[in-house]
Amino acid sequence: MASIAVPTIASETITMIGPLEVRNTLVMAWLAMLVLIGVALLARRTKFTLIPGRFQSLMEMIVEGLFDFFDSILQDRALTRKIFPMVATFFLFIIIANWMGILPGVGSITVMGMHEGHPLRIPLLRSMNADVNVTLAFALISMVVTQVLGIAAVGIGPYVSKYIVPPWKSPIGTFVGILEFVGEFARLISFAFRLFGNIFAGEVLLVVVTYLVPYLIPVPFLGLEIFVGFIQALVFSLLTLAFIKIAITPHGDHAEDAHAGPHGGAAAPATP
Repeated sequence: MASIAVPTIASETITMIGPLEVRNTLVMAWLAMLVLIGVALLARRTKFTLIPGRFQSLMEMIVEGLFDFFDSILQDRALTRKIFPMVATFFLFIIIANWMGILPGVGSITVMGMHEGHPLRIPLLRSMNADVNVTLAFALISMVVTQVLGIAAVGIGPYVSKYIVPPWKSPIGTFVGILEFVGEFARLISFAFRLFGNIFAGEVLLVVVTYLVPYLIPVPFLGLEIFVGFIQALVFSLLTLAFIKIAITPHGDHAEDAHAGPHGGAAAPATP
C-alpha cells in the first residue's frame, strides 16, 4: 500500500523567478486574484444598467448584502463606506481562496521541486490560507488599519493613553494598559493562526479521509470544508469590524468627559 502524503506545515517552492521563490500557495493566491479580477471586469461590462440582468443582480445582491450587514455592526454609515472596500475584499478574497482549495487537482497534482533543501514531488497547488505567511499578512493589514482609524477617531493622545498610564496616576491603569498592549499582539497571533489552523486542518482531514476511504465518504467532508471556508472568511471580517468599532470608541475618562457638561458636571438634557 502506498504511503500517505500528509501536507507539510510550510508551503513548498515549485520554481524560482530570480531571487523570488514561487510557492504553491502563492500560485493559488494569484489564481484567486484572477478570479476576483475577472468577476469585477464582467461586472463592469454590464455598465450597471437600471434594469439589471441576472449577473448584475447577483453582484448587487452580494455587495448590498455585505454592506448592509457590516453597517448593522458598525452603526455608522460614513465609517462603513470608508472601510467597506477593505473588509469586503478580505471576505471575498478569503472565501474564494478557501473554496478553490478543495477543487479537484489542488494538492493532488504534483511536480518536482525543492522542500527544505531536498528534491521531491510536491503539490503544484495548495490552499492559499494553508500558508501562515498569508494569514499573518491579512492580520497585519487588519491591525494597522484598526490602529490608524482609532487614532483618527479619538486623537493620538487619548488613544495612546489607553496603553500608557503613569503608575503614580493609576497603578491599576498602568497594569491594564500593559494588558491592552499585550492583547494587541495576542490578537495579531490569534487572527493569523485561527485562519491558518482551520484551513490546514481541513487539508489534512481531506487527505487522510480520501486515502482511507476514497469513494463517497469524502463528500460530506467536502461539504464541511465549504462551510468552514465561509465561516472563516466571515469570522475574519467580523472580528476586523469589531476591533475597529472598539478602537474608534472613546475609552475610560475620555468617554466620561465627552458626556460631561462644560463645568465637569452631567450634560444638561436637550430642550424640546
